[in-house]
Amino acid sequence: MDEIIKDFSDIKEVKAIALGGSAGSANTQDSLSDYDIYIFSDEPVPVKVRGEIAKRYSDNYEIHNTFYGDGDEWFRRTDDRVFDLMFWNRKWIEDIINNIWFRHDAWGGYTTAFLYTVKNASVLYDTQDWFKNLQEKLNTPYPKELANNIVLKNRLMIKDKISASFKEQIEKAVKRNDVVSINHRITAFLAGYFDIIFAVNKILHPGEKRLIPFALKNCTLLPADFEKNITDLCCAQDKLTPLNEICKNLDNFLKQNRYI
Repeated sequence: MDEIIKDFSDIKEVKAIALGGSAGSANTQDSLSDYDIYIFSDEPVPVKVRGEIAKRYSDNYEIHNTFYGDGDEWFRRTDDRVFDLMFWNRKWIEDIINNIWFRHDAWGGYTTAFLYTVKNASVLYDTQDWFKNLQEKLNTPYPKELANNIVLKNRLMIKDKISASFKEQIEKAVKRNDVVSINHRITAFLAGYFDIIFAVNKILHPGEKRLIPFALKNCTLLPADFEKNITDLCCAQDKLTPLNEICKNLDNFLKQNRYI
């Protein structure tokens, strides 16, 4: 790992490097974990140079993938471990943090997931302590206004809009027996649902993986039948009964915690 980080830190465009993801955490690492390496710059890191570095350590790689932003993916030659390298513009991530943490903008699901990545990443290289200062911005109390905005926006989107809430769309998809739409809208529903749960608990959203065990371990406040409702909604043949139950329990949860 040290040699790889040294190769990237020698590139003049690179200003900081951080290790994130489950492989960077002793609490979540397992045999399926890859290395999520975040490389920060103001100008694009040359694709040719990235390819040259990949060839030093891998025989199986992809360079400059743009499916989810600019990134490289390769299997390390020595142990077949996956390296997922993401190239982030410094101003881009600064703007996201400022808009969410200080201006309290809410998203439809995953509002604070990028912030979680930054706060919990391990610094591997950092010119002028830029990344350290970014992390320090997030080592402040969770803004109450941000929590309120996340709850309001996502509650409306998943169930309380007068038209086309995710709940309504699931109900229509069930009536049409449209299995693709059912799964698509349940996924969107749960994205907003978890955004609400984490906001009420005033903890950052950890991303898309292992959300149920993460919430059970880290959230002191959870709706009634939390795990059962989610499992039934995802797995039961009857979708409408658990959908109504999870919405009822969410309302009670928000009332108990004075969000409605």
